[in-house]
Amino acid sequence: MGGDDLIPGSARLHLIDGLPLLRPDEQVFEAKIKGWRNQQLTRNLSLGYVGDQERTVRAFTRHADAMPWQWTPQHVDEWSADLRAVHGCVRSTLRNYQASVRQFCDFLTNPAYGWSDECLRHFGTHPVQVAYDWNAATHADEAEGEPERRAFTKPELEAFFDHADEEVLRGRGKGRKGWLPAFRDAALFKVAYAYGLRRNETRMLDLTDFGRNPEGREFGDYGTLLVRYGKAKKGSPPKRRSVLTVWHWTPGTIEEWISEVRPGMRHSTGRALWPSERGPRVGLQRLDSRFASYRDAVGLDPALEFHSLRSSYITHLIEDGHDPLFVQ
Repeated sequence: MGGDDLIPGSARLHLIDGLPLLRPDEQVFEAKIKGWRNQQLTRNLSLGYVGDQERTVRAFTRHADAMPWQWTPQHVDEWSADLRAVHGCVRSTLRNYQASVRQFCDFLTNPAYGWSDECLRHFGTHPVQVAYDWNAATHADEAEGEPERRAFTKPELEAFFDHADEEVLRGRGKGRKGWLPAFRDAALFKVAYAYGLRRNETRMLDLTDFGRNPEGREFGDYGTLLVRYGKAKKGSPPKRRSVLTVWHWTPGTIEEWISEVRPGMRHSTGRALWPSERGPRVGLQRLDSRFASYRDAVGLDPALEFHSLRSSYITHLIEDGHDPLFVQ
């Protein structure tokens, strides 16, 4: 097979034949990582996903204190136990980590890439698969979130939003500039609930993402919302979807923020719907900290989190008699 026929990720593309290796363990390992990275990129997987995969494999290598051609299933057992018992990883995170190691081993043991032959030549042994069904977590249930997480009840949600509004009035009454970001956060939480959005979906909204709905003329310019940064499948780009406006209070909340309050923000000249005090777009950490602050100030259940707004949207639509197919 000629050099032009080598497949991406193959050993011969990343190790030069005939040249001695000064640090064979380190050099072969780095070549494997580079080959795996290239192989994943040729499959059109996202850079973020590929980077996460690499970080996981490197973390497993450090924990095992062994190179891939020395790994055993026992290394996976010990690492998994440490992730659960010491680091408190949830089931889905543990499963994803184990899947990364399994995929790396699949790559290394595939004869098409030639890494087993290279390891035999340099170390007298070769990598094997170490993450099997019998020593790795399985995806047994579609709904595998932590059981304590839940939606807001309607009285809880009303108390949360009332407190957010009171923070705006308090800051504005005292003439503090902080009332602008407080208004932004109050509006942001309401929009997240009104459209059933995740954190990053909410954060990444732009002014141009709203549009009219011919079947909902009463909502004016805010009849639909285009979500451009929806949760993606592993390695895929963000998934887009359009969400219809369903509550009559939603357009007024958005219009007041865009037309009256947002122009006073320092970075309001950009296209981001939610600019921050220091940059063009509010950060995820800010959303989490402000949400937790409001929740705790009202004395609500600590199990409630930002994602509870999305769960509440679904729950409350069903309770209000909307068609389950529409909600889905």
